[in-house]
Amino acid sequence: MSFLIENAHAAAPAAGQGDPLSGMLFFVGMLALMYFLLIRPQQKRAKEHKKMVEAIAKGDEVVTNGGVLGKITDVGEQYISIEIATNVEVKLQRHAIATVLPKGSIKAAKKD
Repeated sequence: MSFLIENAHAAAPAAGQGDPLSGMLFFVGMLALMYFLLIRPQQKRAKEHKKMVEAIAKGDEVVTNGGVLGKITDVGEQYISIEIATNVEVKLQRHAIATVLPKGSIKAAKKD
């Protein structure tokens, strides 16, 4: 006889728990949903960004991940130089480029 804790008894199995296959289908469905809503779009964006970074050339106008606008003055294998103001150049890693702008965007931004 236990003084503080009562004896535990196993519960009888509930009637009609369902087919184990339906539980497995639910799990597979959730994995497919996660893939198509989260993983696949992220992989697609990463592939597009990689392609954009590889196509960068001297003279392109870009925006960095930090929001800085500049014109590319030198392109290396790992690093690029960007002129952000007259006679002011910054060296960045290639993957730090967020977007490539159309030509003339920096002039239009200076007018604002």
